[in-house]
Amino acid sequence: MMRLAVRTLRHRKSGFIATFIAVVFGTAIVMACGGLMETGIRSNVEPQRLAGASLVVTGKQSHFRPGVEDATPLTERVGVPVDLLAKIRSAQGVSSAVGDYTFTAIGTSVAEGHNWSSASLAPYHLSAGRAPRSGEVVVSTGKPGEQLTLLINGEPKTFTVSGIAPQASSHAFFSDHDAAQLVRNPVRFADVGVLVAPGTDISAVKDRLEEVDGNLAVRAGVDRGLAEHPDAESHRTALIAIAGSFGGIAVMTMMFVVASTLALAAQHREREFALLRGIGTTPGQVRRMILGEALMVALPAVVLGCLPGIFLGRFLFDQLSAHGVASPVIEFSQGWIPFAAGAGAAVLAAIGAGLIAARKSAKIKPVEALVEASLQRKWFSWIRLLFGLLFLGGGMALLIVTATVMSGPLAASTAGPSILCWAIGVAVLGPFWTKAVLGFWRWPVQALTRVNGRLAIRNLSARSVALSAAAMPVMLAVGISTANLYMQTTQVHASSEAFTRDLRADAVLVSDAGLSPTLLSQVRSAPGVASASAFVRSMGAVDEPRNAPFDEDGAPVIGVDAQGANGTAPVRLTSGSLVGLTGATAAVPEYMASKTGHGVGSEITMTLGDGTTVKLRVVATFAAERGYETIILPASLVAAHTTDGLTKQILVRAAPGADVRPGLAKLAAAHPGVQVADRSTLVASNVEDLQTQAWINYMLVGMLIAYTAVSVVNTLVSTTLRRRREFALQRLTGSTRFQVLRMLTTESTLVTLIGVTLGTAVALACLLPFSAKVSNDALPTGPIWIYLVVVGAAALLTFGSTLIPATTALRHSPTQPTYSD
Repeated sequence: MMRLAVRTLRHRKSGFIATFIAVVFGTAIVMACGGLMETGIRSNVEPQRLAGASLVVTGKQSHFRPGVEDATPLTERVGVPVDLLAKIRSAQGVSSAVGDYTFTAIGTSVAEGHNWSSASLAPYHLSAGRAPRSGEVVVSTGKPGEQLTLLINGEPKTFTVSGIAPQASSHAFFSDHDAAQLVRNPVRFADVGVLVAPGTDISAVKDRLEEVDGNLAVRAGVDRGLAEHPDAESHRTALIAIAGSFGGIAVMTMMFVVASTLALAAQHREREFALLRGIGTTPGQVRRMILGEALMVALPAVVLGCLPGIFLGRFLFDQLSAHGVASPVIEFSQGWIPFAAGAGAAVLAAIGAGLIAARKSAKIKPVEALVEASLQRKWFSWIRLLFGLLFLGGGMALLIVTATVMSGPLAASTAGPSILCWAIGVAVLGPFWTKAVLGFWRWPVQALTRVNGRLAIRNLSARSVALSAAAMPVMLAVGISTANLYMQTTQVHASSEAFTRDLRADAVLVSDAGLSPTLLSQVRSAPGVASASAFVRSMGAVDEPRNAPFDEDGAPVIGVDAQGANGTAPVRLTSGSLVGLTGATAAVPEYMASKTGHGVGSEITMTLGDGTTVKLRVVATFAAERGYETIILPASLVAAHTTDGLTKQILVRAAPGADVRPGLAKLAAAHPGVQVADRSTLVASNVEDLQTQAWINYMLVGMLIAYTAVSVVNTLVSTTLRRRREFALQRLTGSTRFQVLRMLTTESTLVTLIGVTLGTAVALACLLPFSAKVSNDALPTGPIWIYLVVVGAAALLTFGSTLIPATTALRHSPTQPTYSD
């Protein structure tokens, strides 16, 4: 049977091209996702500034809340308490330990400042000059004796260049005394570099250092680079989640596409299988032949798909890095595991698809050789019904959970998987849904197209399974793309609405280098300014009360200054006042206060972004959209527990009828690095993470759409070319080539309408409950052109994949042998 399978492939190459292409693309996508997954798991960051340290001690970047199993990630640098340096140095096996202060210092070719003693951890060497003293600095370029002005803590400070260290690109080194004065939190080192005596067991020293304090993390080898770039570790979970979710969707899509192409190829060969059965071939032999054909197509396709998979994985990682999803300092890794995952998934998909295709073909009766194979009458089976109902039931269950349990952005966690459940459920029962939708569209199409419409409808009605095979890829492309794209536009719009509904600032001062503490008082004195407040963002964790409405990712924290009723805080108070928002105080969402009983006058316990635990007295409650709750704290408290300790935004509210921009522009001109922006800057900053997530979804969904488009083209081209006998018969009975093409145009219209209708229904089954929970509006939010582009692309693929091969086939005379099977 294997020899017969080889001969079949030699003489029926066109029938297996669709499967070959599907496996190539599927292997490449799964392999690329495997590379992203491996990169996220490894998170290799080559150490640079700490390369000379044997071990690097940092703070643990996670926090376990009481009664919660999963750790909450800490988004700010935790650091190492200065008083632990002596204990670290005294640990057995440690020859020396150096604490590193890290702070923002913006200037020509400079972005970060450190204490000079930490330069030995690189190690950096002076090529000219000497070590810095008070008022001096070592940089990578320039000449000793020059004056250098740097923006530190929002204020310009001038230093004398004492030495040049060429390797210290973008870093400036100050005397230890100056660094302790310039850093915003001098009681904590960013990290501590540990040198181990030669011949000492590093792993044993690492274990002893971890016992010094339970909140310390000790890094060795390539992990030392994560201490220099703590944001790389925070991106790690996101990269793994993206690779896992997209890889899973890609595998399921590949299995469906490969199964559909192989099933279609088997369907076109039913007469051949019937003849084989008629000459004595057993069902087992037919199964082995079909399975052998599938493997012989899949194996070379897997090998070919590995090559684009390498470049696709690197391309995706570069794009994720460029948009802030993955850290660009992480080394992209794609070892043998992604190769095995991509190849294994593709081969398993081919085997599964071959078994499914062989199941029916092996049972065909010899007498069926006298029946036209393309007029398949039996499409129903109990297995198909069972799996179809299971997936539709799963989609309905997720719809109910989304509509009744989830709230705000969390609704995406159930709405997203429901797309696949609905799409697969509809696809498995495709012939049923195709017949139902065809019954709806047949009358208007027939009324508009008349004779050609009647002929096309009769053709499609007699070929219900072939029609389903053509319409289901269109349904997948329309349903998955529409649902995912509008989920993102709806969520971004809802987040913007929730933030801007109570936003009362008319202008904002911004600076990446931080704003001077004296600038706030100057802004408040500017002409036309009614109120001004510092504005700081971070993340924290609510430890008490334990039933606060925040998930394991933590609670968003906003820092503002104490203010009255005319303040700029983007909240609508329901009780209490922000006048007393100073020291260890907080304002909490009204829903949290009513749910936990912690209203005005009560105390809550929070762990801030750098791991510091504080007890806070509640001074106010405010209305907040469910799923978009935040905690309001004093700006000085929040800023003191961020990585850089800086305030980068000041909100300004103008007096009625006043124009504050000229006065603010004058102040900004007097402070280097400060810019004046409008409220749209705040809105954009608020949805920055969602916009990034939306971009990721657009890119990944675009790849899936492209892959599904391959299935659409493969299916329709293969189906059209298999109908050459039918076209020849029509022409021999008097139809012209133009009439045949008109009939196919009508068929393509019906296929497009059926696929778009079912795809839209699948998308709405996901979008309606999601939109109702996210934005309190049943209809999704987003420009209509997105849907029109999706539908237009589906129509273009359908018409092109049908009419182009048909036009090529109709160029030949109907009596030529090319029309025979």
